Amino acid sequence: MRTYQLYLIEDEFASHYFGRERILFNLFYEFQKSYGEMKSILSDQINYVTKPISQLKLQQQLQFSLKRKMGFTEKNHTFFIINEKMSTAKLTIFERYLKLESNGYYDAETIFFEVLRKLEPSFLAIDLTHYRFGWLKPIKERNLV
Repeated sequence: MRTYQLYLIEDEFASHYFGRERILFNLFYEFQKSYGEMKSILSDQINYVTKPISQLKLQQQLQFSLKRKMGFTEKNHTFFIINEKMSTAKLTIFERYLKLESNGYYDAETIFFEVLRKLEPSFLAIDLTHYRFGWLKPIKERNLV
């Protein structure tokens, strides 16, 4: 299983840390393994560099974009894609981040990534288990459009 946390990064930080995403990844990684006062300090830093998720806007966009997609369902702020290629993805919406869990081939998670990158330009996906991270819509691509 692959698990990603997706954070909506404030625009000024997204452009400043483009190419230096590892610094942001390290912030989230340190937060995950910290406790006590350090966890509180890192939480404040994360809240400073991230934007809250507009749950209603995101739900509407997902429903609009995926309602005709075979294998798409929704229940209680959680969206599911199960396709014929034996891949599954589950997207859960929280106040400050999204959690994407997927199995099998990458096509089910890619469907969610495509919708999200069209919705907001500064989503950062982080896989803390496998030490992977990246922008859903890289800044270079944003500047060309």
